[in-house]
Amino acid sequence: MVQCALLLLGLVPVLAVLCGAELAPPTLNISLDADPEVRWKPLLTVFDKDFLQEAGAQVIDSTVPKWVHHAIAPVVLALEKYVPQPYAGEIRGMASLFGGSIADVIILNFAYEISAFCTSIVAQDKSGNVFHGRNLDYPHPVLRNLTINVDFLKNGEVQYQGTSFAGYVGLWTGQSPNKFTVSGDERGTKRWYNWWKNIVSAFLLGRSPVSWLVRETLEGAEDFQDAVMRLSKIPIITGVYYIVGGVRPGEGVVITRDRKGPADIWPLDPINGRWFRVETNFDHWLPPPARDHRREVANKALNATGQDQINLETLYQVLSLSPVCNGITIYTTTMSAAHPDVYRSLIRQENCRKMD
Repeated sequence: MVQCALLLLGLVPVLAVLCGAELAPPTLNISLDADPEVRWKPLLTVFDKDFLQEAGAQVIDSTVPKWVHHAIAPVVLALEKYVPQPYAGEIRGMASLFGGSIADVIILNFAYEISAFCTSIVAQDKSGNVFHGRNLDYPHPVLRNLTINVDFLKNGEVQYQGTSFAGYVGLWTGQSPNKFTVSGDERGTKRWYNWWKNIVSAFLLGRSPVSWLVRETLEGAEDFQDAVMRLSKIPIITGVYYIVGGVRPGEGVVITRDRKGPADIWPLDPINGRWFRVETNFDHWLPPPARDHRREVANKALNATGQDQINLETLYQVLSLSPVCNGITIYTTTMSAAHPDVYRSLIRQENCRKMD
C-alpha cells in the first residue's frame, strides 16, 4: 500500500493528506518572485530527500534503458546550457536540493514527456457552465507518492495552479483562475528513442516540451482565446492533444497538435447538441485501437448522464469508470475556470468502478 510505503519513508505530512477520505495530494506554494534555483525548496517540507532520489531513479530506469542512460548523461549535461530560463535555474536548484546530478534531473523531466496515457473531458451544462476533467495515467506506480498540487504565486497571489510530480518543472494539468483550464494528453505512442530525439529538438531547435508550453500558457495567456492560440501555434517537440476550457458558454476545445502547428481544432458545439468532447490518446476522427475502450465508455456515460445533470461530481463519476480509470491512473482532476476554488485532484488507489 502507498500509505504504508510513505509511513516507512517517514513522509508524515504526505501520509496525513493521503489518509483523508479523498486522497488529496499535498499543496505547495511556489513563489515565482523567488530565484528559480531556490523556489522549489518547499518540496523538502513534504518529501524526504532520499525518497526523491530513489523515486526519480525508478522513473528513469523504467523509461530509459540503463545503457542508454549512462551513454547519454554526459551529452545531456553538455546540452544543459541550452535549457531556457526559468527551467534551467529550477532544474539546477532541484539537483542541488535532491543531491543528484543536473543531467539526471533533465532526463527525469523528459522521462515524464512520454508514456502519459490520459483521458480528458470538457463539457458544458445547460446553463453554459464549462467543466473540465482529466485522468492522468502513467505506468510508474511510484508517481502516486510524488503527486502534488502547486499554487504558483506572484506578489503573494495565485497566478496559476496545477497538479504535477515532485521534481518536475512542467505541467500536464492546470488552471488560470477565472480565465481557462488546460490538460495535455499524449498523442499516439512514444518510444524512448523518439524521446531522445525530443531532447535534442528541444535544446538545439528551440522547441518547447509540451508540458512547458502548458505552464507558459497558464502564466502568460490573457484568456481562453489567447490560450488556444498559443497552444495551437507555438512549435513543440512532439505531437500532443491540448484540451482547454474557458469561462463562457462554448469555450471548450480539443487541439490536436503536430510539432509545428495544429492538425485539428475540435470545439464544443452545444447549440447542435455536442455539449462534450472526450479525448484519450488517439485522433478523435479515427477509431481507437480495438483494445482501448476508454473513449467508448466515457461517451456512453456522458450521454447517460445528460447535459442537465453534468457537473463536477458527475464528471468525476464518469472519470472513475473502468477502463477510463484503470490500474495505471495516477490522479483525477476536476476543475472549472469560472469557479477556481473547486479545483480538485485526487490520487487514485485502484478504486475504479465498473460501468452499470
